[in-house]
Amino acid sequence: MDQRTEQQAGVLYAALSYIIWGVLPIYWKLLDHVNADEILANRVFWSFFFVAAVLLMNKKWGLFTGTLRGLAENKKKIAALTVASMLISINWFIYIWAVNTDQMIEASLGYYINPLVSVLLGMVFLKERLSIIQYISFALAAIGVLVMTVSYGQFPWIALTLAVSFGLYGLAKKLIKVDSTVGLALETLVVMPIAAIYIGYLVSKGSDSLFAGSWSTSLLLAGAGAATALPLLFFAKGAQRIPLATLGILQYIAPTLTLMLGVFIYHETFSAVHLLAFTFIWSALILYSLSRTKIAAALSLKMKKEKGMPM
Repeated sequence: MDQRTEQQAGVLYAALSYIIWGVLPIYWKLLDHVNADEILANRVFWSFFFVAAVLLMNKKWGLFTGTLRGLAENKKKIAALTVASMLISINWFIYIWAVNTDQMIEASLGYYINPLVSVLLGMVFLKERLSIIQYISFALAAIGVLVMTVSYGQFPWIALTLAVSFGLYGLAKKLIKVDSTVGLALETLVVMPIAAIYIGYLVSKGSDSLFAGSWSTSLLLAGAGAATALPLLFFAKGAQRIPLATLGILQYIAPTLTLMLGVFIYHETFSAVHLLAFTFIWSALILYSLSRTKIAAALSLKMKKEKGMPM
């Protein structure tokens, strides 16, 4: 397969992963009669076994067990893995809860903000430098969040929790450089026993939806593992084949689809205040995307020279 065909396949895989993430709220809406904590427990539990099956089919089980043994001798990586597992679990829970309590618009805002949060975390923890344009994009995003906070008298905690938890998750993952499928298996393995105990507790009380509910609910809960793992696997295939800049542009497919679902399908309120706040966020993202181009880099260099700033 030549490079052009590889890139085309990469774009297809990445776009497919973001499309699935964007429409996944429809799946969680089908389970809105189930508590978010039970959905999360099933999502974690079945994800591990689905990914384990994928590892076996791809003959990567030896790689998984070898990585697991290697981690056992590295306390720093064990801590990073545990933190990553907890952060992604928090992210999943908040997202499911937001979708099933008709707050998809704010959830989509979180994933629009996420790239900017990731860059900010890179600056703070990895000492990465930002361009002038990137600083401006942060200011615009902050104004957007401030508009929502002042207008509603309530901090948009759902959006920021989603953005920060996923940003920190990505930061923790930088410390655990392993195969993507193996990494997902390890992350779900850490929290899977807790999920299994919780599901067992609900079953013992007869208040579970997995066995005590309808067959359709049971299938949806068990299918949450595949619904979680498949887009991650497609994403991994895409990320290996295309430039990071292309991946960065494609990532806005998911929150855009979620926003459209919230407004047009589930009829959540999208007020003038929402429009104003989102306009600032979208402007910030446009500037952020431009900051990654050669033209913006040249412009930033010119501005620094004019102001006599260090380069």
